[in-house]
Amino acid sequence: MANNYYYVVRKSNHYDKVIIDYSKLMGFDVTPKNNIDYGGIIVNRLVIIKKCFIEKILKKKIKRKLEVYLQFIIDYIDSEEESGGTLNEVLSDLTRYKDIVNYRYRKYLGNRYIDLLLRKINLLEHEFKVKLYELSLKQNTLGENNLGSKSR
Repeated sequence: MANNYYYVVRKSNHYDKVIIDYSKLMGFDVTPKNNIDYGGIIVNRLVIIKKCFIEKILKKKIKRKLEVYLQFIIDYIDSEEESGGTLNEVLSDLTRYKDIVNYRYRKYLGNRYIDLLLRKINLLEHEFKVKLYELSLKQNTLGENNLGSKSR
């Protein structure tokens, strides 16, 4: 497969070779996962140029990611185990994702949509911080109860 080359040709009266300079191409880069093994073309890089298609892809990607965070909050509320470590990791991942949305996706999506999205992320962040605060209060009260019960 390493020696195969592919040409994308448009059928018309004449054939033209097209050489694309990716450094000058302004668009959204996508790296496919290539999870399915088949005998076709293996795509290493895809540059999407059409703005409406970029918006649709990014909105769908962002929606999925926010649903994952929301589902984590719901699962955490429903579960009995309380560990601050995973909560801290998810909170740091959420703040990292907020920075990615703010700085990387702002040029593709409108400012109004990004501001709305950042408000949603801030709300999720606030919920994580509230849960961490409640967890720390619960651990402090348990620690005080254990210290108070010790006597000689």
